[in-house]
Amino acid sequence: MNMRQLIQTAGLVGLLWTTLATPSFSLTMAERYRNVDHYRAYYESGCQWGYVEPAWVEGADAMIYPAWSQGKKTFIYVDCKTGRKKPAFDHEHLAGELSRLTNKRINPYALPFNRVTGTSTALSFQVDKKTYFYNSVDKKLSETAPISRDQDKRQFRSKDRPQSPRRSAHAQHEAYIKDNNLFIKNLKTGQETQLSTDGTAENPYVMPAVWSPDFQKLVCCRRTVTQTRQIPLIESSPKDQTQPKWKLINYIKPGDPLPIAQPVLFDLKSGTQHRAINVPDLDKQYFLGHIKWANDSRSFTFDYNKRGHSSYIVYKTDTRDAQARPLITETFSTFVNYTQLYRYDLDRRNEILWISERDGWRHLYLIDYKTGNIIRQVTSGSWVVKRVLHVDEKNREVLLIGCGRTEGEDPYLEKLYRVNLDTGRLVCLTPENANHQIQFSPDFHWFVDTASRVDLPASTYLRSTATGAVITPLETSNIEPALTRGWKKPIVFSGKGRDGKTDIWGMIALPPDFKRGQKYPVIEYIYAGPHDSHVPKTFNIQHEMMRMTELGFITVMIDGMGTSNRSKKFHDVCWKNLKDAGFPDRIAWMKQAAKLYPEMDLTRVGIYGTSAGGQNTMSALLFHPEWYKVGVASCGCHDNRMDKIWWNEQWMGYPIGKQYEESSNVVNASKLQGELMLILGELDDNVDPASTIQVVNALIKADKNFEFVLVPGAKHTAGERFGELKRRDFFVKHLLGVDPPNRNAPHSPKNKVQQ
Repeated sequence: MNMRQLIQTAGLVGLLWTTLATPSFSLTMAERYRNVDHYRAYYESGCQWGYVEPAWVEGADAMIYPAWSQGKKTFIYVDCKTGRKKPAFDHEHLAGELSRLTNKRINPYALPFNRVTGTSTALSFQVDKKTYFYNSVDKKLSETAPISRDQDKRQFRSKDRPQSPRRSAHAQHEAYIKDNNLFIKNLKTGQETQLSTDGTAENPYVMPAVWSPDFQKLVCCRRTVTQTRQIPLIESSPKDQTQPKWKLINYIKPGDPLPIAQPVLFDLKSGTQHRAINVPDLDKQYFLGHIKWANDSRSFTFDYNKRGHSSYIVYKTDTRDAQARPLITETFSTFVNYTQLYRYDLDRRNEILWISERDGWRHLYLIDYKTGNIIRQVTSGSWVVKRVLHVDEKNREVLLIGCGRTEGEDPYLEKLYRVNLDTGRLVCLTPENANHQIQFSPDFHWFVDTASRVDLPASTYLRSTATGAVITPLETSNIEPALTRGWKKPIVFSGKGRDGKTDIWGMIALPPDFKRGQKYPVIEYIYAGPHDSHVPKTFNIQHEMMRMTELGFITVMIDGMGTSNRSKKFHDVCWKNLKDAGFPDRIAWMKQAAKLYPEMDLTRVGIYGTSAGGQNTMSALLFHPEWYKVGVASCGCHDNRMDKIWWNEQWMGYPIGKQYEESSNVVNASKLQGELMLILGELDDNVDPASTIQVVNALIKADKNFEFVLVPGAKHTAGERFGELKRRDFFVKHLLGVDPPNRNAPHSPKNKVQQ
């Protein structure tokens, strides 16, 4: 049976188990709570996992990895050319030698390390911060003492060392900032030369200074200084003193002033001559940087991200006239997802490999460095290039991860492709219907492929990069013990979105004692951050939303419109509209899922999430109260004006306008219906804690009923242990109509009762 057949067969078996393996349990709510606590340990016991962490053998087409079987760990040596496997060494002998050196009894099949490196005969590993070397031929084990960090640390006093010096490539000069200006020092003579004189405390030069390849030119930015907003964090209950502590942290918010950088060109041949580069809309920048010289030292490029993120430009500057001209321009009426851009310079051909969404999907383009013209679009179609893994300049080929190219499959599944830069010929190296996690050998001739889905346990294979052919299976999972105990694989489900056309993908988790014909409340675990997609795609016994099923809920997780890794149109739904959060798609999806599983009681729908998911959770109760009845919002960025600048201006735009108020949970707090719990870590340094407190204030002013849980000492959190218990209590009380366990009553802890 080949790999594709194994995956398909495993998927069918999983569906059969999901449908038939429904043992019934009669449990108290206290027992169910304990089951949630021990979820992973209980279900994983006795299972075997098909994951592999390879260590590639130096000087050989081979790898070594640890494998577990029937409670024993052994290290396997794999010949990549033949696929033959054998023990990497004599485990009994090595354990004996290690016992002798450590004066500890070492189990040969539970060796205290998981990674072995080195050659095929000279291996090394670490135990207790000591490095050991083992010759597998002579069977000799030797020890080397660890290097003390103090011995290896170089001490510098700040007054003896200039700010962040940058040496020229030939290490004859060093550039640095002193007294707000750019200096260079001749490392042979010690002579110091001041290159600029116009740097001031309000407008200093800042590192890095970037040398040209011929070492005759430098580019360094002069930047304005702006006052950075700070927010206070108060630790009410520090461990080392009675009185509270407080501190200020730098925290730039949407609309705050930003420093303005301007590149300046220095020509060392002409002494201290320097020219500021004129950049259009210089004062409207969000970011200017990523300076890169051409090999001939005649030009350099830098990136310009216009504030509001609707325009991202790569400028090219010719050193002869110091004029910045657009080389690559990304412009949209909505936003440029700049964190997903990619650039690779093929210097020998004066080409740039570039990722763009200009045709509506994220694809690779080959750009002429001299003109900025598109030489060719390398990839195309209704799918996305998620990331580039390797560029083979010699063979003009690119290895990339792509999603959504196989019709009928989950479009978020990652597969490995190879594409030719000149012909555009695309080859899928991992065609099986699974999410593929790739680990390449250092020379990229081989790769380890771990294939899984949320409903398909992981299997790992050694494959050829040239052909994608499976050289040998490595490890396969066995989850029969979990299934026997009642664990159910999540169900992957696709329904149509708000437009009745677009496929919306998500997953459903059923309770272990699920019974056909019985009604169960539904809880959605939400994170609708537009920077990514969020529904898991790889196998795991315990995804976040699955533990709640032990309490008697059906749980779901969905990627609605406005999230990433689909088309540009799909993504743009979030633009200046974070309150949307894909809710029309989520609601439509649940209605369709309930036709497959009528046990989903859509009159009792709850929702919870953290951070952006916390904002989404409260938004659900404010803007869709007819659907969502109960919500628990942790550390939410409830008003996008209160949160960090880079995330919120990316999706909500600049300048600050009415769209921020329209999406604000604070402004709209009076619309609250249903039951709401807010959870906050008092030391949250990701989302300003005041964001949640302002919601509390608005709800109080509106005479709304809600619960608020403040977790002392916690940072950005879903609630830690106490918050999790409160979240369970809240859903049990308001969705199941059952009193949660009384933790103030005397009781004796019990082990998990599902035996």
